[in-house]
Amino acid sequence: MSDRLPPFDAAHATPEQKAVLDEILSGPRGNLNGPFLGWIRSPDLAQQAQRLGAFCRYRTGLPLRLSELAILVTAARWQAQAEWYIHYPIALDAGISEADAEAIRTGRRPVFADPDEALIYAFSNELYDTKRVSDATYAATVARFGHEVTINLVGLLGYYALVAMTLNVFGMRAVGQVTLPFAE
Repeated sequence: MSDRLPPFDAAHATPEQKAVLDEILSGPRGNLNGPFLGWIRSPDLAQQAQRLGAFCRYRTGLPLRLSELAILVTAARWQAQAEWYIHYPIALDAGISEADAEAIRTGRRPVFADPDEALIYAFSNELYDTKRVSDATYAATVARFGHEVTINLVGLLGYYALVAMTLNVFGMRAVGQVTLPFAE
């Protein structure tokens, strides 16, 4: 867990905390890896955030490969150790190349073979760099994915920024994590 948070004992969880834990464990994630044991101390936040996270991870309308790419961009921007550790293998399994992932991790611009990957990368980085997205990038994203998926992409980026902030503030690591992808 973290030195900043006391250990969480599910045997002493409140009914609200148990409801959140049960929903997470019975949902598509099936585990508590990530920010959930940090958020559980605020069960209402935990419940709202985990539901938003399930939507952002599984139902944005983006293929898994592109969602995971946006998550890696976010993890690298925030240097979120656990977020990268959890999502890196998922991104590779979904089709992101090791070379592109490594470029993202080290702050270099990947040379994407796939135009959709290049577009998601450009959108994500413009938003993080300028706090806006240019008319050209916005138009290209809407033309390719539509308004609904573009809105969902913004939500995904915002949600994973929240995850990264939580992991970083509380020094949380992923289950089984012994190496760090970013210097501390």
